Amino acid sequence: MKTPKEIKVLKKVCEETKTKGEVTGKQLAQLSEALGSRFTKAWETLNEERVKKYVFSPSGRIVWIVVGREREYQIMPAAGFCSCDDFYFRVMDREVHICYHLIAQKIADALGWFDKIEEDDEAYDFLMEEWKKVSP
Repeated sequence: MKTPKEIKVLKKVCEETKTKGEVTGKQLAQLSEALGSRFTKAWETLNEERVKKYVFSPSGRIVWIVVGREREYQIMPAAGFCSCDDFYFRVMDREVHICYHLIAQKIADALGWFDKIEEDDEAYDFLMEEWKKVSP
């Protein structure tokens, strides 16, 4: 399966950003052109510090959360998954290739722009249940 251009641009910019530790105006323009309004929303999410990386110990499990407009969404970066409605209805139907929560997580990871929250493994099950709840 061919990788969509917008995903290639995001991956390339994130790799360059991770190496250099900063994002340039040119890279921001590339992301904006490739991803449009989804990049704009992702960038707002980053600037509002709504990306969280939970690290559980002693297991070392990691859970990424992006605080969205309706609730907190769980991100699985390796699987390219987000628990938001946009992912279910637009990404799964192949209308778009990625939701803005995933874009925000990928850029946040590359830049180190996330809140790192350390929790004991005992809190894992409780937090997972909270994140799975759907808002009314």
